[in-house]
Amino acid sequence: MPTDVACSCATGPSLVGVEAGRGEPRWMARAPDTLTLSRHRDLERRERRPFVRWLILSAILLLLVLGLANAFGQRPRTDTAAADGVELEVYSPSRLRSGLFFMSRFTIRADRELEQATLVLDPGWLEGMTLNTLAPSPVGEANRDGRLALALGRVRAGTKHVFFSTSR
Repeated sequence: MPTDVACSCATGPSLVGVEAGRGEPRWMARAPDTLTLSRHRDLERRERRPFVRWLILSAILLLLVLGLANAFGQRPRTDTAAADGVELEVYSPSRLRSGLFFMSRFTIRADRELEQATLVLDPGWLEGMTLNTLAPSPVGEANRDGRLALALGRVRAGTKHVFFSTSR
């Protein structure tokens, strides 16, 4: 049988009861029918789930660390080639992910005058990409056996010509 204790508070007397043997107030709400105390309160059969969560979080962390280490590309590098008093420096990402914007910078340093400087890009430069901007605009554009040829015009001796390409 429940034991009833009367108390008074600011709102008037109220009845506080504790059922014998249960230790819970008798008007405490019962757990909903869809919840079971053993599974949802005591977390039975969930002993392995923290390991699964840690494994998933570790996999995500590994992907983030690999991205910071440039394992998936996008970090630019500089390559240089020289011949006959002309040096070409290409600053561009070595690997790319689809859908990302990237910029390439081409710098031509001329020790001798170039009457008609032309930058010829292999098909792999724009394959599967959208060319957004060429700056400064080339004098002309042409196709040379499937390669993009950009006529840059005259480059004077002792100067450099910087050309930018943004793609996606």
